[in-house]
Amino acid sequence: MSERELLHLDVSAARSGRAPATWGQQAIWDAVLVLGHDAAFYNVRVGFELPSPRPRAAVLEALAHAAQLHESLRTRLQPETSGGLTQILDAAGRFPVTVRTSAREDTERVGAELLAELAGLPFDCAKEWPLRIGLVEADGLVRHYAMVLSHTAVDGGGLRRLARDVVMMLDGVSPQRLRELFPATQPLDEAAYQQSERGRKRDAASRRYWITKLSEGPRTLFPPRGEQAADPRSPYAMLHSPALLPAVDHVAAARGVSGSSVLLAAAAQQTARLSRSAEPLLQVVVSNRFLPGMSQTITTVAQEGLFQLRTGYEDFGALVRWVQTGALSAYRYASYDKRLLDRDIEELRGRLPDMADHSCFYNDTREPELFRPAAEDGEAPPLARARERTRLVWPDEFSPRANVSFAVNVNDEPGEVKLAITADTSLISREEMESFLLGMEETVVEDALATGCV
Repeated sequence: MSERELLHLDVSAARSGRAPATWGQQAIWDAVLVLGHDAAFYNVRVGFELPSPRPRAAVLEALAHAAQLHESLRTRLQPETSGGLTQILDAAGRFPVTVRTSAREDTERVGAELLAELAGLPFDCAKEWPLRIGLVEADGLVRHYAMVLSHTAVDGGGLRRLARDVVMMLDGVSPQRLRELFPATQPLDEAAYQQSERGRKRDAASRRYWITKLSEGPRTLFPPRGEQAADPRSPYAMLHSPALLPAVDHVAAARGVSGSSVLLAAAAQQTARLSRSAEPLLQVVVSNRFLPGMSQTITTVAQEGLFQLRTGYEDFGALVRWVQTGALSAYRYASYDKRLLDRDIEELRGRLPDMADHSCFYNDTREPELFRPAAEDGEAPPLARARERTRLVWPDEFSPRANVSFAVNVNDEPGEVKLAITADTSLISREEMESFLLGMEETVVEDALATGCV
């Protein structure tokens, strides 16, 4: 049995202020608002064994410095009676830290339990800071670290950068040195840019791009099937693939493209196959960290880009190279005021009721150059043998999401790539969900084998 202790870590910093919510904060706030009981599903989390055990005081000091460095951790969001959303940066406040004490051999298990517990509760972002910490101690030292944040505060890229900064400070890197190494735009400053003339021009250009695509794209991808009743809950399938980990890297190198382009090409190919449309649209989550000053920001900047497949999809080698180039437009126009975009889409719907189907979502959160969890056994088997270890499971179900035919997520897991899909089963069956994930894996692995991967 482990013991539990609840602490509150007090933090104070120099700057405070108010500003309109950023486009990213607003978009996530609106998305979480309609989830109801499933709101906690949007929490972002990370947990890991510390490379070197640390005294509790050292870990708490690093966390206090992190909250001083990164203003998103001290930012609350306040809805206004006008319908707007205001971000409020606090100069002082506190966030909760849960400490559990366990036997040394149980720290990883207890840490995983603590992470799940902290992630299972929604945040009240108007009243509390969007951060919870869990620590597992054994023999008087912190050995496991867990961190849960509201998605309104960070996206996946921000979470990885925050974890990196905490570990670096534990290793003795000063907060000032981190500022120098990783200069980061803060949410208040991002809001100021978005309200500027330059920011508004970017927003307007992005929204024009979307409306053009929605005016011209295919009208229906998955017609309803009368004989197939929708599940009251949306099923969720996960494919754990050790083979994809080396295969994606090999194909990227062999084809001269990024790993993200390899997986996007595989997803687009399966969408075209399943929908029988040569030019399907995908809403692709784009990190937006390629924008000036945003590469190291720790906030939520990811938004959807609208990507359209405009080439034959049977030749995967050619498809991957085309996707690398074709996706750039989607990425370029993935920063916008989503409330204004939603307004534009409704106006288009009034003129064009059968606008293009844009109900398919794809989110690749991998960032291996920053973070890739090591395989537990450290073994890298040959590709053919790794393929035999593929596992497909159905771990959970969620309330159906409006206007979503399917949503695919890609994550790095220890020693593997994890693909996940949830879908509207009145349009896409469980068998088709399985074939989508298995088809992505097969396509990439076969191309890796064909180009010399062993």
